[in-house]
Amino acid sequence: MHPVERRLPGVEESSQAPEQAKHTWAHKLGVILFVIVCFEVGVFLLIFPWTAQWEGNSLANSLPGLLHLPRDYWTSSYFRGALSGLGLLNICISIGELLRLRRPAPGQPPADRLAA
Repeated sequence: MHPVERRLPGVEESSQAPEQAKHTWAHKLGVILFVIVCFEVGVFLLIFPWTAQWEGNSLANSLPGLLHLPRDYWTSSYFRGALSGLGLLNICISIGELLRLRRPAPGQPPADRLAA
């Protein structure tokens, strides 16, 4: 038994697959810049909340007055850990994007097969 296929009237099916988009140098450069920025922000968020400068920065001094929160929230280990977790997430995203960039575009053979 064949499944019932529904087709829209006036729409013809093409026997050719759409051409796969190839990565251009501008796309690769954009991805590399994104990876660098994402990795740097991740390392900053992972390390900076645990340094001595964290408690003395200008944002920490002005934030409790703006939000009417006690300073204990800013220096809380839970808050610092949450920021470090975001930093770790940024690092994972940057590594994932870098690995995705190394994969060949759909329809292209892997580079190691070309060398053989």
